[in-house]
Amino acid sequence: MARLAQTAGLTDVQREILSTVRDFVDKEIIPVATELEHRDEYPQAIVDGLKELGLFGLMIPEEYGGLGESLLTYALCVEEIARGWMSVSGIINTHFIVAYMLKQHGTQEQKDHFLPRMAAGDIRGAFSMSEPGLGSDVSAITSKAVKDGDEYVLNGQKMWLTNGGTSSLVAVLVRSDEGHPEGTAPHKSMTTFLVEKEPGFGEVRPGLTIPGKIDKMGYKGVDTTELIMDGLRIPANRVLGGVTGRGFYQMMDGVEVGRVNVAARGCGVAQRAFELGVQYAQQRHTFGKPIAQHQAIQFKLAEMATKVEAAHAMMVNAARKKDSGERNDLEAGMAKYLASEYCKEVVEDSFRIHGGYGFSKEYEIERLYREAPMLLIGEGTAEIQKMIIGRRLLEEYRFQG
Repeated sequence: MARLAQTAGLTDVQREILSTVRDFVDKEIIPVATELEHRDEYPQAIVDGLKELGLFGLMIPEEYGGLGESLLTYALCVEEIARGWMSVSGIINTHFIVAYMLKQHGTQEQKDHFLPRMAAGDIRGAFSMSEPGLGSDVSAITSKAVKDGDEYVLNGQKMWLTNGGTSSLVAVLVRSDEGHPEGTAPHKSMTTFLVEKEPGFGEVRPGLTIPGKIDKMGYKGVDTTELIMDGLRIPANRVLGGVTGRGFYQMMDGVEVGRVNVAARGCGVAQRAFELGVQYAQQRHTFGKPIAQHQAIQFKLAEMATKVEAAHAMMVNAARKKDSGERNDLEAGMAKYLASEYCKEVVEDSFRIHGGYGFSKEYEIERLYREAPMLLIGEGTAEIQKMIIGRRLLEEYRFQG
Protein backbone atom coordinates (compact mmCIF):
# COMPACT_ATOMS: atom_id res chain seq x y z
CA MET A 1 0.00 0.00 0.00
CA ALA A 2 1.68 3.23 1.18
CA ARG A 3 5.43 3.71 0.70
CA LEU A 4 5.91 6.19 3.55
CA ALA A 5 6.91 5.33 7.11
CA GLN A 6 8.00 1.77 6.50
CA THR A 7 10.14 0.10 9.17
CA ALA A 8 12.97 -2.25 8.26
CA GLY A 9 13.97 -5.29 10.26
CA LEU A 10 10.59 -6.22 11.76
CA THR A 11 9.82 -9.81 12.68
CA ASP A 12 6.92 -11.74 11.18
CA VAL A 13 5.07 -11.39 14.50
CA GLN A 14 5.54 -7.61 14.51
CA ARG A 15 4.31 -7.32 10.92
CA GLU A 16 1.25 -9.45 11.73
CA ILE A 17 0.41 -7.32 14.78
CA LEU A 18 0.74 -4.09 12.80
CA SER A 19 -1.37 -5.45 9.95
CA THR A 20 -4.10 -6.40 12.42
CA VAL A 21 -4.01 -2.98 14.06
CA ARG A 22 -4.08 -1.16 10.71
CA ASP A 23 -7.12 -3.17 9.61
CA PHE A 24 -8.84 -2.34 12.90
CA VAL A 25 -8.06 1.36 12.47
CA ASP A 26 -9.36 1.43 8.90
CA LYS A 27 -12.58 -0.43 9.71
CA GLU A 28 -13.42 0.51 13.29
CA ILE A 29 -11.82 3.89 14.04
CA ILE A 30 -11.57 6.13 10.96
CA PRO A 31 -15.25 5.75 9.95
CA VAL A 32 -16.54 6.93 13.37
CA ALA A 33 -13.71 9.10 14.75
CA THR A 34 -14.89 12.51 13.59
CA GLU A 35 -18.48 11.95 14.71
CA LEU A 36 -17.41 10.75 18.16
CA GLU A 37 -14.89 13.59 18.44
CA HIS A 38 -17.48 16.23 17.65
CA ARG A 39 -19.67 14.78 20.42
CA ASP A 40 -16.71 14.50 22.81
CA GLU A 41 -17.86 10.92 23.39
CA TYR A 42 -15.69 8.28 25.00
CA PRO A 43 -15.05 5.58 22.34
CA GLN A 44 -16.15 2.61 24.44
CA ALA A 45 -16.73 0.28 21.47
CA ILE A 46 -13.25 1.03 20.13
CA VAL A 47 -11.68 0.47 23.55
CA ASP A 48 -13.51 -2.85 23.85
CA GLY A 49 -12.10 -3.81 20.45
CA LEU A 50 -8.56 -2.95 21.52
CA LYS A 51 -9.11 -5.04 24.64
CA GLU A 52 -10.16 -8.02 22.51
CA LEU A 53 -7.04 -7.59 20.37
CA GLY A 54 -4.92 -7.79 23.52
CA LEU A 55 -3.39 -4.35 23.02
CA PHE A 56 -3.68 -3.39 26.69
CA GLY A 57 -1.14 -6.12 27.39
CA LEU A 58 1.12 -5.47 24.43
CA MET A 59 4.29 -4.61 26.43
CA ILE A 60 3.43 -6.54 29.59
CA PRO A 61 5.55 -9.70 29.97
CA GLU A 62 4.01 -13.04 29.00
CA GLU A 63 4.36 -14.33 32.57
CA TYR A 64 1.73 -11.76 33.58
CA GLY A 65 -0.62 -12.53 30.68
CA GLY A 66 0.67 -9.93 28.21
CA LEU A 67 2.21 -10.25 24.78
CA GLY A 68 5.72 -9.30 25.94
CA GLU A 69 6.36 -7.08 22.92
CA SER A 70 8.95 -4.32 22.60
CA LEU A 71 8.57 -0.55 22.85
CA LEU A 72 9.14 -0.43 19.09
CA THR A 73 6.13 -2.68 18.45
CA TYR A 74 4.05 -0.57 20.81
CA ALA A 75 5.18 2.71 19.20
CA LEU A 76 4.35 1.43 15.71
CA CYS A 77 0.90 0.36 16.94
CA VAL A 78 0.39 3.82 18.47
CA GLU A 79 1.38 5.37 15.13
CA GLU A 80 -1.33 3.35 13.40
CA ILE A 81 -3.96 4.14 16.05
CA ALA A 82 -3.17 7.89 16.04
CA ARG A 83 -3.52 7.81 12.27
CA GLY A 84 -7.14 6.87 12.93
CA TRP A 85 -7.85 9.06 15.95
CA MET A 86 -5.22 10.48 18.25
CA SER A 87 -7.48 10.36 21.32
CA VAL A 88 -7.57 6.57 21.20
CA SER A 89 -3.77 6.42 21.38
CA GLY A 90 -3.99 8.60 24.49
CA ILE A 91 -6.22 6.04 26.17
CA ILE A 92 -3.54 3.36 25.95
CA ASN A 93 -0.51 5.63 26.45
CA THR A 94 -0.91 6.39 30.15
CA HIS A 95 -1.92 2.75 30.73
CA PHE A 96 1.39 1.61 29.30
CA ILE A 97 3.47 4.17 31.15
CA VAL A 98 2.06 2.84 34.45
CA ALA A 99 2.51 -0.79 33.34
CA TYR A 100 6.10 -0.04 32.29
CA MET A 101 6.86 1.64 35.62
CA LEU A 102 5.44 -1.35 37.48
CA LYS A 103 7.44 -3.78 35.36
CA GLN A 104 10.69 -1.84 35.84
CA HIS A 105 10.35 -0.58 39.40
CA GLY A 106 7.50 -2.39 41.19
CA THR A 107 7.89 -4.91 43.99
CA GLN A 108 7.08 -8.51 43.12
CA GLU A 109 3.82 -8.25 45.05
CA GLN A 110 2.86 -5.12 43.09
CA LYS A 111 3.64 -6.81 39.76
CA ASP A 112 1.68 -9.93 40.70
CA HIS A 113 -1.27 -7.86 41.89
CA PHE A 114 -1.60 -5.37 39.04
CA LEU A 115 0.04 -6.56 35.82
CA PRO A 116 -2.21 -9.56 34.98
CA ARG A 117 -5.33 -7.41 35.28
CA MET A 118 -3.69 -4.57 33.37
CA ALA A 119 -2.75 -7.00 30.58
CA ALA A 120 -6.39 -8.05 30.31
CA GLY A 121 -7.55 -4.42 30.28
CA ASP A 122 -9.56 -4.92 33.48
CA ILE A 123 -7.40 -2.33 35.26
CA ARG A 124 -6.64 0.84 33.29
CA GLY A 125 -3.75 3.06 34.24
CA ALA A 126 -3.21 6.82 34.47
CA PHE A 127 -0.24 8.76 35.81
CA SER A 128 -0.01 12.14 37.46
CA MET A 129 2.93 14.52 37.82
CA SER A 130 1.67 17.97 36.86
CA GLU A 131 -0.05 20.43 39.16
CA PRO A 132 -1.95 23.69 38.47
CA GLY A 133 1.05 25.93 39.16
CA LEU A 134 4.09 24.04 37.95
CA GLY A 135 3.81 22.79 34.34
CA SER A 136 7.10 21.11 33.45
CA ASP A 137 8.87 22.21 36.66
CA VAL A 138 8.46 18.88 38.47
CA SER A 139 10.74 20.02 41.32
CA ALA A 140 8.02 22.52 42.33
CA ILE A 141 5.49 19.82 43.27
CA THR A 142 3.60 20.78 46.43
CA SER A 143 1.34 17.72 46.88
CA LYS A 144 2.60 15.85 49.91
CA ALA A 145 2.50 12.47 51.62
CA VAL A 146 2.95 12.19 55.40
CA LYS A 147 3.59 8.85 57.15
CA ASP A 148 0.92 7.82 59.68
CA GLY A 149 1.58 4.35 61.06
CA ASP A 150 1.35 1.80 58.27
CA GLU A 151 -0.23 4.33 55.93
CA TYR A 152 0.55 7.59 54.19
CA VAL A 153 -1.84 10.53 54.11
CA LEU A 154 -1.81 12.40 50.78
CA ASN A 155 -2.97 15.97 50.22
CA GLY A 156 -2.78 18.21 47.17
CA GLN A 157 -4.15 18.95 43.74
CA LYS A 158 -2.91 17.38 40.50
CA MET A 159 -3.67 18.49 36.93
CA TRP A 160 -3.87 17.18 33.37
CA LEU A 161 -4.58 13.50 34.02
CA THR A 162 -5.33 11.69 30.77
CA ASN A 163 -7.83 8.93 31.62
CA GLY A 164 -8.31 10.52 35.03
CA GLY A 165 -11.96 9.46 35.12
CA THR A 166 -11.92 6.15 33.27
CA SER A 167 -8.80 4.75 34.95
CA SER A 168 -8.84 2.50 38.01
CA LEU A 169 -5.15 2.86 38.92
CA VAL A 170 -3.24 6.16 39.07
CA ALA A 171 0.52 6.50 39.64
CA VAL A 172 0.77 9.79 41.57
CA LEU A 173 4.02 11.67 42.22
CA VAL A 174 4.14 13.65 45.51
CA ARG A 175 6.64 14.97 48.02
CA SER A 176 7.52 12.65 50.89
CA ASP A 177 10.00 14.18 53.32
CA GLU A 178 10.10 11.11 55.59
CA GLY A 179 13.68 9.89 55.79
CA HIS A 180 14.94 12.85 53.76
CA PRO A 181 16.43 15.63 55.92
CA GLU A 182 15.76 19.29 55.29
CA GLY A 183 17.86 20.55 52.41
CA THR A 184 17.59 17.31 50.43
CA ALA A 185 17.37 18.03 46.70
CA PRO A 186 13.68 18.10 45.67
CA HIS A 187 14.03 15.26 43.17
CA LYS A 188 15.38 13.01 45.95
CA SER A 189 12.36 13.52 48.21
CA MET A 190 9.59 12.47 45.83
CA THR A 191 7.65 9.23 45.88
CA THR A 192 5.29 7.53 43.44
CA PHE A 193 2.14 6.07 44.98
CA LEU A 194 -0.09 3.49 43.31
CA VAL A 195 -3.59 4.79 43.96
CA GLU A 196 -6.49 2.43 43.26
CA LYS A 197 -9.90 3.99 42.68
CA GLU A 198 -13.29 3.46 41.12
CA PRO A 199 -13.73 4.76 37.54
CA GLY A 200 -15.94 7.81 37.29
CA PHE A 201 -16.21 11.36 38.59
CA GLY A 202 -16.83 12.90 41.98
CA GLU A 203 -15.48 11.24 45.11
CA VAL A 204 -14.09 7.98 43.71
CA ARG A 205 -12.71 6.81 47.07
CA PRO A 206 -12.53 8.46 50.49
CA GLY A 207 -10.23 11.46 50.24
CA LEU A 208 -9.95 11.36 46.43
CA THR A 209 -12.05 13.45 44.03
CA ILE A 210 -12.04 13.60 40.22
CA PRO A 211 -14.07 16.80 39.61
CA GLY A 212 -14.97 16.20 35.95
CA LYS A 213 -13.64 16.46 32.40
CA ILE A 214 -11.69 19.50 31.28
CA ASP A 215 -13.23 20.98 28.12
CA LYS A 216 -10.50 21.08 25.46
CA MET A 217 -10.01 22.54 21.99
CA GLY A 218 -9.13 19.10 20.63
CA TYR A 219 -8.05 15.70 21.91
CA LYS A 220 -11.67 15.03 22.74
CA GLY A 221 -13.29 11.72 23.62
CA VAL A 222 -10.53 10.81 26.06
CA ASP A 223 -11.08 12.31 29.52
CA THR A 224 -8.58 14.83 30.85
CA THR A 225 -9.12 15.73 34.49
CA GLU A 226 -7.87 17.16 37.75
CA LEU A 227 -7.25 14.99 40.83
CA ILE A 228 -7.81 16.32 44.34
CA MET A 229 -6.42 14.53 47.40
CA ASP A 230 -7.78 15.57 50.79
CA GLY A 231 -6.67 13.21 53.53
CA LEU A 232 -6.28 10.32 51.07
CA ARG A 233 -4.97 7.27 52.96
CA ILE A 234 -2.70 4.89 51.06
CA PRO A 235 -1.09 1.78 52.59
CA ALA A 236 2.71 1.66 52.65
CA ASN A 237 2.73 -1.36 50.31
CA ARG A 238 1.45 0.93 47.54
CA VAL A 239 4.67 2.95 47.39
CA LEU A 240 6.04 2.03 43.96
CA GLY A 241 9.07 -0.18 44.54
CA GLY A 242 8.47 -0.19 48.29
CA VAL A 243 10.96 2.61 49.04
CA THR A 244 10.28 6.35 49.26
CA GLY A 245 12.43 8.98 47.54
CA ARG A 246 12.68 7.23 44.17
CA GLY A 247 9.56 8.63 42.56
CA PHE A 248 11.23 11.27 40.39
CA TYR A 249 13.54 8.74 38.72
CA GLN A 250 10.70 6.25 38.25
CA MET A 251 8.52 8.90 36.61
CA MET A 252 11.30 10.15 34.35
CA ASP A 253 11.89 6.58 33.17
CA GLY A 254 8.19 6.33 32.35
CA VAL A 255 8.18 9.72 30.64
CA GLU A 256 10.86 8.52 28.21
CA VAL A 257 8.38 5.86 27.11
CA GLY A 258 5.72 8.57 26.95
CA ARG A 259 7.88 10.80 24.75
CA VAL A 260 8.39 7.98 22.26
CA ASN A 261 4.61 7.54 22.34
CA VAL A 262 3.98 11.23 21.63
CA ALA A 263 6.47 11.08 18.76
CA ALA A 264 4.59 8.06 17.39
CA ARG A 265 1.30 9.95 17.70
CA GLY A 266 2.80 12.86 15.78
CA CYS A 267 3.90 10.45 13.06
CA GLY A 268 0.44 8.90 12.85
CA VAL A 269 -1.45 12.19 12.69
CA ALA A 270 0.99 13.54 10.10
CA GLN A 271 0.55 10.40 7.98
CA ARG A 272 -3.22 10.82 8.03
CA ALA A 273 -2.93 14.51 7.15
CA PHE A 274 -0.70 13.62 4.20
CA GLU A 275 -3.13 10.91 3.05
CA LEU A 276 -6.02 13.38 3.17
CA GLY A 277 -4.01 16.08 1.39
CA VAL A 278 -2.69 13.91 -1.44
CA GLN A 279 -6.15 12.42 -1.97
CA TYR A 280 -7.93 15.77 -2.05
CA ALA A 281 -5.27 17.25 -4.35
CA GLN A 282 -6.11 14.61 -6.97
CA GLN A 283 -9.87 15.17 -6.68
CA ARG A 284 -10.05 18.95 -6.62
CA HIS A 285 -9.81 20.70 -10.03
CA THR A 286 -8.77 24.29 -10.74
CA PHE A 287 -7.89 25.90 -14.05
CA GLY A 288 -8.90 22.75 -15.90
CA LYS A 289 -6.80 20.15 -14.07
CA PRO A 290 -6.39 18.50 -10.63
CA ILE A 291 -4.58 20.79 -8.24
CA ALA A 292 -2.04 17.97 -7.71
CA GLN A 293 -0.71 18.81 -11.16
CA HIS A 294 0.14 22.35 -10.09
CA GLN A 295 3.79 22.66 -9.15
CA ALA A 296 3.01 24.60 -5.96
CA ILE A 297 0.93 21.71 -4.63
CA GLN A 298 3.50 19.11 -5.68
CA PHE A 299 6.17 21.01 -3.75
CA LYS A 300 3.92 21.07 -0.71
CA LEU A 301 3.23 17.32 -0.95
CA ALA A 302 6.96 16.64 -1.33
CA GLU A 303 7.76 18.61 1.81
CA MET A 304 4.97 16.91 3.76
CA ALA A 305 6.08 13.40 2.77
CA THR A 306 9.70 14.13 3.64
CA LYS A 307 8.69 15.33 7.10
CA VAL A 308 6.55 12.22 7.67
CA GLU A 309 9.47 10.01 6.69
CA ALA A 310 12.04 11.88 8.83
CA ALA A 311 9.83 11.92 11.94
CA HIS A 312 9.10 8.21 11.60
CA ALA A 313 12.80 7.36 11.34
CA MET A 314 13.66 9.32 14.49
CA MET A 315 10.77 7.78 16.43
CA VAL A 316 11.89 4.25 15.45
CA ASN A 317 15.47 5.05 16.48
CA ALA A 318 14.34 6.30 19.91
CA ALA A 319 12.20 3.22 20.51
CA ARG A 320 14.98 0.83 19.50
CA LYS A 321 17.44 2.67 21.77
CA LYS A 322 15.13 2.23 24.77
CA ASP A 323 14.56 -1.44 23.88
CA SER A 324 18.33 -1.99 23.89
CA GLY A 325 18.46 -0.99 27.54
CA GLU A 326 20.51 2.12 26.83
CA ARG A 327 19.74 5.63 28.01
CA ASN A 328 17.51 7.25 25.39
CA ASP A 329 16.54 10.66 26.77
CA LEU A 330 18.48 12.37 23.96
CA GLU A 331 16.85 10.29 21.21
CA ALA A 332 13.39 10.46 22.80
CA GLY A 333 13.65 14.23 23.20
CA MET A 334 14.76 14.69 19.59
CA ALA A 335 12.03 12.38 18.28
CA LYS A 336 9.29 14.03 20.33
CA TYR A 337 10.46 17.52 19.36
CA LEU A 338 10.79 16.82 15.64
CA ALA A 339 7.66 14.66 15.26
CA SER A 340 5.37 17.11 17.05
CA GLU A 341 6.68 20.14 15.15
CA TYR A 342 6.55 18.34 11.81
CA CYS A 343 3.07 17.04 12.59
CA LYS A 344 1.81 20.59 13.11
CA GLU A 345 3.40 21.69 9.81
CA VAL A 346 2.12 18.72 7.79
CA VAL A 347 -1.40 19.15 9.17
CA GLU A 348 -1.36 22.85 8.34
CA ASP A 349 -0.14 22.19 4.79
CA SER A 350 -2.90 19.62 4.30
CA PHE A 351 -5.35 22.16 5.69
CA ARG A 352 -4.10 24.71 3.13
CA ILE A 353 -4.47 22.17 0.31
CA HIS A 354 -8.11 21.69 1.30
CA GLY A 355 -8.70 25.43 0.99
CA GLY A 356 -12.02 26.63 2.38
CA TYR A 357 -13.25 23.07 2.83
CA GLY A 358 -10.56 22.49 5.44
CA PHE A 359 -12.42 24.94 7.66
CA SER A 360 -15.58 22.84 7.50
CA LYS A 361 -16.38 20.33 10.23
CA GLU A 362 -17.51 17.95 7.49
CA TYR A 363 -13.87 17.35 6.54
CA GLU A 364 -11.56 15.24 8.66
CA ILE A 365 -8.65 17.66 8.36
CA GLU A 366 -10.54 20.13 10.56
CA ARG A 367 -10.33 17.65 13.45
CA LEU A 368 -6.63 17.01 12.87
CA TYR A 369 -5.99 20.76 12.82
CA ARG A 370 -7.36 21.00 16.39
CA GLU A 371 -5.60 17.84 17.59
CA ALA A 372 -2.04 18.55 16.43
CA PRO A 373 -1.35 21.41 18.92
CA MET A 374 -1.70 19.05 21.90
CA LEU A 375 1.42 17.22 20.73
CA LEU A 376 3.40 20.46 21.01
CA ILE A 377 2.92 20.49 24.80
CA GLY A 378 2.22 16.85 25.77
CA GLU A 379 5.12 15.15 27.66
CA GLY A 380 7.03 18.44 27.68
CA THR A 381 7.06 21.44 25.35
CA ALA A 382 9.53 21.98 22.52
CA GLU A 383 11.50 24.25 24.84
CA ILE A 384 11.79 21.48 27.46
CA GLN A 385 12.94 19.02 24.79
CA LYS A 386 15.58 21.49 23.60
CA MET A 387 16.88 21.84 27.15
CA ILE A 388 17.15 18.05 27.49
CA ILE A 389 18.80 17.73 24.09
CA GLY A 390 21.24 20.59 24.74
CA ARG A 391 22.33 19.28 28.14
CA ARG A 392 22.84 15.77 26.82
CA LEU A 393 24.84 17.02 23.86
CA LEU A 394 27.13 18.94 26.20
CA GLU A 395 27.64 15.73 28.20
CA GLU A 396 28.51 13.81 25.04
CA TYR A 397 30.69 16.52 23.50
CA ARG A 398 32.38 17.86 26.61
CA PHE A 399 35.31 20.11 25.64
CA GLN A 400 38.59 18.92 27.07
CA GLY A 401 40.59 22.10 27.47
